[in-house]
Amino acid sequence: MEIVWLGHACFRLRGRDAALVSDPFGRALGYPPLKVSADVVTVSHREENHAAVDAVGGSPKVVEGPGEYEINGAMIQGVATGRDTERPLRGGRNTAYLIRLDEVVVCHLGDLRQRLTAEQVEVLKDPDVLLIPVGGHCTIGATEAAEVVSQLEPRLVIPMHYKTSAVELPLETAERFFREMAAAEVALQPKLVVTPSSVPEQTTVVALDYRR
Repeated sequence: MEIVWLGHACFRLRGRDAALVSDPFGRALGYPPLKVSADVVTVSHREENHAAVDAVGGSPKVVEGPGEYEINGAMIQGVATGRDTERPLRGGRNTAYLIRLDEVVVCHLGDLRQRLTAEQVEVLKDPDVLLIPVGGHCTIGATEAAEVVSQLEPRLVIPMHYKTSAVELPLETAERFFREMAAAEVALQPKLVVTPSSVPEQTTVVALDYRR
Protein backbone atom coordinates (compact mmCIF):
# COMPACT_ATOMS: atom_id res chain seq x y z
CA MET A 1 0.00 0.00 0.00
CA GLU A 2 1.18 3.51 -0.85
CA ILE A 3 0.29 6.35 1.56
CA VAL A 4 0.48 9.98 0.39
CA TRP A 5 -0.42 12.98 2.56
CA LEU A 6 -2.33 15.56 0.55
CA GLY A 7 -2.54 18.01 3.46
CA HIS A 8 -4.54 18.60 6.67
CA ALA A 9 -6.39 15.31 7.40
CA CYS A 10 -6.45 14.15 3.77
CA PHE A 11 -4.50 11.08 2.66
CA ARG A 12 -4.56 8.85 -0.38
CA LEU A 13 -4.20 5.14 0.31
CA ARG A 14 -3.53 3.20 -2.87
CA GLY A 15 -3.59 -0.58 -2.98
CA ARG A 16 -3.52 -3.17 -5.72
CA ASP A 17 -7.24 -3.04 -6.44
CA ALA A 18 -8.52 0.15 -4.84
CA ALA A 19 -7.61 3.73 -3.97
CA LEU A 20 -9.08 5.53 -0.96
CA VAL A 21 -9.03 9.23 -0.08
CA SER A 22 -9.76 10.37 3.47
CA ASP A 23 -11.24 13.73 4.53
CA PRO A 24 -10.85 15.68 1.25
CA PHE A 25 -10.59 19.46 1.60
CA GLY A 26 -11.74 22.34 -0.60
CA ARG A 27 -9.77 25.14 -2.24
CA ALA A 28 -10.22 27.60 0.63
CA LEU A 29 -7.98 25.70 3.06
CA GLY A 30 -4.69 26.75 1.48
CA TYR A 31 -3.19 23.44 0.39
CA PRO A 32 -2.81 22.79 -3.35
CA PRO A 33 -6.15 21.79 -4.93
CA LEU A 34 -6.77 18.06 -4.95
CA LYS A 35 -6.02 16.34 -8.23
CA VAL A 36 -6.75 12.74 -7.30
CA SER A 37 -9.24 10.04 -8.14
CA ALA A 38 -10.43 7.32 -5.82
CA ASP A 39 -12.74 4.35 -5.53
CA VAL A 40 -13.66 5.26 -1.95
CA VAL A 41 -13.80 8.49 0.07
CA THR A 42 -14.13 8.47 3.86
CA VAL A 43 -15.51 11.52 5.67
CA SER A 44 -14.92 11.91 9.39
CA HIS A 45 -17.41 14.78 9.75
CA ARG A 46 -19.26 17.34 7.64
CA GLU A 47 -16.92 20.29 8.06
CA GLU A 48 -15.74 22.03 4.89
CA ASN A 49 -12.08 21.11 5.33
CA HIS A 50 -12.91 17.42 5.73
CA ALA A 51 -15.84 16.72 3.43
CA ALA A 52 -15.14 18.19 -0.02
CA VAL A 53 -16.16 14.97 -1.75
CA ASP A 54 -16.69 16.74 -5.09
CA ALA A 55 -12.95 17.55 -5.20
CA VAL A 56 -12.14 13.84 -5.72
CA GLY A 57 -12.45 12.39 -9.21
CA GLY A 58 -13.51 8.93 -10.29
CA SER A 59 -17.09 8.84 -8.93
CA PRO A 60 -16.01 7.33 -5.60
CA LYS A 61 -18.33 5.66 -3.14
CA VAL A 62 -18.60 7.78 0.00
CA VAL A 63 -18.31 6.29 3.49
CA GLU A 64 -19.63 8.56 6.20
CA GLY A 65 -20.37 7.50 9.75
CA PRO A 66 -20.16 4.43 11.96
CA GLY A 67 -20.67 0.98 10.50
CA GLU A 68 -18.93 -1.73 8.53
CA TYR A 69 -18.29 -1.41 4.79
CA GLU A 70 -16.65 -3.51 2.09
CA ILE A 71 -15.85 -1.70 -1.16
CA ASN A 72 -13.51 -2.88 -3.93
CA GLY A 73 -11.69 -5.15 -1.53
CA ALA A 74 -11.25 -2.47 1.13
CA MET A 75 -12.70 -3.37 4.55
CA ILE A 76 -13.71 -0.27 6.51
CA GLN A 77 -15.09 0.09 10.01
CA GLY A 78 -16.33 3.45 11.27
CA VAL A 79 -16.35 4.20 15.00
CA ALA A 80 -18.08 7.27 16.48
CA THR A 81 -15.99 9.25 18.94
CA GLY A 82 -17.39 11.35 21.75
CA ARG A 83 -18.39 14.97 21.69
CA ASP A 84 -16.23 17.56 23.45
CA THR A 85 -18.50 20.17 25.02
CA GLU A 86 -15.62 22.64 25.39
CA ARG A 87 -14.66 22.37 21.68
CA PRO A 88 -17.89 21.64 19.78
CA LEU A 89 -17.33 20.03 16.39
CA ARG A 90 -18.83 21.68 13.34
CA GLY A 91 -20.38 19.14 11.01
CA GLY A 92 -21.54 16.70 13.66
CA ARG A 93 -19.91 13.85 15.52
CA ASN A 94 -16.48 12.64 14.46
CA THR A 95 -15.99 9.18 13.01
CA ALA A 96 -12.67 7.33 13.23
CA TYR A 97 -12.05 4.70 10.56
CA LEU A 98 -10.21 1.40 10.62
CA ILE A 99 -9.26 0.57 7.02
CA ARG A 100 -7.87 -2.77 5.84
CA LEU A 101 -6.33 -2.63 2.37
CA ASP A 102 -3.75 -5.06 0.92
CA GLU A 103 -3.54 -6.78 4.33
CA VAL A 104 -2.38 -3.51 5.93
CA VAL A 105 -4.55 -1.92 8.64
CA VAL A 106 -4.73 1.88 8.81
CA CYS A 107 -6.55 3.87 11.51
CA HIS A 108 -7.61 7.42 10.60
CA LEU A 109 -8.81 9.34 13.67
CA GLY A 110 -10.38 12.33 11.90
CA ASP A 111 -10.94 15.34 14.18
CA LEU A 112 -10.48 13.47 17.44
CA ARG A 113 -11.13 15.78 20.41
CA GLN A 114 -10.27 13.62 23.42
CA ARG A 115 -8.73 10.37 24.58
CA LEU A 116 -10.42 7.20 23.39
CA THR A 117 -12.72 5.17 25.57
CA ALA A 118 -12.00 1.53 26.41
CA GLU A 119 -14.70 0.46 23.95
CA GLN A 120 -13.19 2.52 21.14
CA VAL A 121 -9.69 1.23 21.90
CA GLU A 122 -10.94 -2.35 21.72
CA VAL A 123 -12.00 -1.81 18.10
CA LEU A 124 -9.17 0.46 16.91
CA LYS A 125 -6.19 -1.03 18.77
CA ASP A 126 -3.01 -2.36 17.12
CA PRO A 127 -3.21 -0.83 13.63
CA ASP A 128 -0.20 -1.07 11.36
CA VAL A 129 -0.49 2.66 10.63
CA LEU A 130 -2.09 5.40 12.74
CA LEU A 131 -3.04 8.76 11.16
CA ILE A 132 -3.48 11.09 14.12
CA PRO A 133 -4.24 14.83 14.56
CA VAL A 134 -1.62 16.64 16.65
CA GLY A 135 -2.20 20.37 16.09
CA GLY A 136 -4.52 21.14 18.98
CA HIS A 137 -7.04 24.01 19.01
CA CYS A 138 -9.87 22.02 17.41
CA THR A 139 -8.41 18.51 17.91
CA ILE A 140 -6.20 16.78 20.42
CA GLY A 141 -2.78 18.37 20.80
CA ALA A 142 0.68 16.89 21.09
CA THR A 143 0.43 15.55 24.64
CA GLU A 144 -3.01 14.02 24.15
CA ALA A 145 -1.91 12.57 20.81
CA ALA A 146 1.03 10.84 22.47
CA GLU A 147 -1.38 9.38 25.03
CA VAL A 148 -3.66 8.08 22.26
CA VAL A 149 -0.64 6.48 20.58
CA SER A 150 -0.01 4.65 23.87
CA GLN A 151 -3.64 3.57 23.94
CA LEU A 152 -3.64 2.13 20.42
CA GLU A 153 -0.03 0.84 20.16
CA PRO A 154 0.36 1.23 16.38
CA ARG A 155 3.48 0.19 14.47
CA LEU A 156 3.74 3.39 12.37
CA VAL A 157 2.47 6.83 13.38
CA ILE A 158 1.88 9.63 10.87
CA PRO A 159 0.86 13.04 12.31
CA MET A 160 -1.74 15.15 10.52
CA HIS A 161 -3.94 18.20 11.05
CA TYR A 162 -1.21 20.58 12.18
CA LYS A 163 0.15 23.95 11.08
CA THR A 164 2.28 24.10 7.96
CA SER A 165 3.42 26.93 5.70
CA ALA A 166 0.39 26.27 3.48
CA VAL A 167 -2.31 27.15 6.01
CA GLU A 168 -3.12 30.01 8.37
CA LEU A 169 -5.25 27.99 10.77
CA PRO A 170 -4.52 28.51 14.50
CA LEU A 171 -2.85 25.11 14.93
CA GLU A 172 0.43 24.01 16.47
CA THR A 173 3.20 22.62 14.31
CA ALA A 174 4.18 18.96 14.61
CA GLU A 175 7.47 19.61 16.44
CA ARG A 176 5.98 19.35 19.92
CA PHE A 177 4.43 16.00 19.04
CA PHE A 178 7.79 14.76 17.77
CA ARG A 179 9.33 15.75 21.12
CA GLU A 180 6.54 14.00 23.03
CA MET A 181 7.31 10.87 21.02
CA ALA A 182 11.10 11.28 21.47
CA ALA A 183 11.39 11.57 17.70
CA ALA A 184 12.83 15.06 17.22
CA GLU A 185 14.91 14.17 14.17
CA VAL A 186 12.12 13.04 11.84
CA ALA A 187 12.80 13.78 8.17
CA LEU A 188 9.93 14.52 5.80
CA GLN A 189 9.19 11.82 3.23
CA PRO A 190 7.14 12.31 0.04
CA LYS A 191 5.24 9.06 0.55
CA LEU A 192 5.25 5.82 2.50
CA VAL A 193 4.97 2.33 1.07
CA VAL A 194 3.78 -0.24 3.60
CA THR A 195 3.50 -4.02 3.35
CA PRO A 196 2.68 -6.54 6.09
CA SER A 197 6.33 -7.54 6.23
CA SER A 198 7.73 -3.99 6.32
CA VAL A 199 6.04 -2.64 9.46
CA PRO A 200 8.49 -2.20 12.34
CA GLU A 201 8.15 -4.15 15.58
CA GLN A 202 8.22 -1.02 17.73
CA THR A 203 6.16 2.16 17.33
CA THR A 204 7.88 4.45 14.83
CA VAL A 205 6.95 8.03 13.89
CA VAL A 206 6.99 8.90 10.17
CA ALA A 207 6.53 12.45 8.89
CA LEU A 208 5.14 12.93 5.41
CA ASP A 209 5.47 16.08 3.34
CA TYR A 210 2.20 17.16 1.78
CA ARG A 211 1.81 16.56 -1.95
CA ARG A 212 2.40 19.81 -3.83
